[in-house]
Amino acid sequence: MKFSNKSRAVAGVLSAGLAFGILPTLAQAADVNIYSYRQPNLIAPLLDAFTEKTGIKTNVLFLNKGLEERVEAEGTNSPVDVIFTVDIGRLTNAKAKEITQPVENSAINDNIPEQYRDPAGHWFGLTTRGRVVYASRDRVAQDTITYEELADPKWKGKICIRSGQHAYNVALIASMIANLGEEEAEKWLTGLKENLARKPAGNDRAQARGIFSQECDLGIGNTYYVGLMQNNEKEPEQKEWAKSIKVLFPNAGDRGTHVNISGMALAKHAPNKENALKLMEFLASPEAQEIYAEQVYEYPIAPGSTPSDTVKAFGDIKPDTLSLDEIAANRKRASELVDKIGFDDGPSS
Repeated sequence: MKFSNKSRAVAGVLSAGLAFGILPTLAQAADVNIYSYRQPNLIAPLLDAFTEKTGIKTNVLFLNKGLEERVEAEGTNSPVDVIFTVDIGRLTNAKAKEITQPVENSAINDNIPEQYRDPAGHWFGLTTRGRVVYASRDRVAQDTITYEELADPKWKGKICIRSGQHAYNVALIASMIANLGEEEAEKWLTGLKENLARKPAGNDRAQARGIFSQECDLGIGNTYYVGLMQNNEKEPEQKEWAKSIKVLFPNAGDRGTHVNISGMALAKHAPNKENALKLMEFLASPEAQEIYAEQVYEYPIAPGSTPSDTVKAFGDIKPDTLSLDEIAANRKRASELVDKIGFDDGPSS
């Protein structure tokens, strides 16, 4: 099944920033309305499977920024039923802005491990991605590493990373604060800064490109970008970047690798709550998680679910068991720490 013409049209209009005025009409026309930070083509197979199984139609509105602010501004007139997003920071921000409502549902809870859901039921993880080390296949002999080791002077001038203020790195630093304490985390981040090959820049794929070009030997990135590069037919040079790296899962021998999530939340004023809960139950199922995870090269988290062959090839992941809610509680301090040490200024020498 293909995505409906209406969904394609609406997603395109909204991404251009023009759809604000038509949203109330959509609330009447659709069985479930979704606001998504994930592009419609990535979740189309998932929603098509839901419609085929239940007969309930979906309508996707894609935003590349400002989702929480839009829902907040719409207030009680908002047509959104389910919020579909990435990163623990965005999920907790949605809760903090009071645009979500709690869900107590045994079918959902049974498929979402406790560490990947809000204690009060305001958000739920669906898939995870590891914050891992990309290592040069040619220049890095070791196959194991820890986050702590990234501060070892032996890596001086050899590490590439994107901005420390990017949500993915803020979450990683927050996890280090939670695991090590703020004082030790500051020492660690300072050591990592001094080992950088350049000022933090670019996205996660740019770190793999830096390894390919021999600018650095190690990069920090999410696992799913490896799958995106390996299968990028439009920009085949990215396949070469992917071939030049191997994925190392930090702390696999002890506490496990830091993971972040793609997740969902029930909107506070969902006009189609009954159908929205049916969608959320489906999204939490092993079947749906596997469909979704295959599209975005992430790890499903439901008991009994398995990752795609592409993701399996990255290697086995042992996730840090630290609650994402606890990590989220340290995000503000993590962001402040990035500024305090001048991380984005790059190495001092």
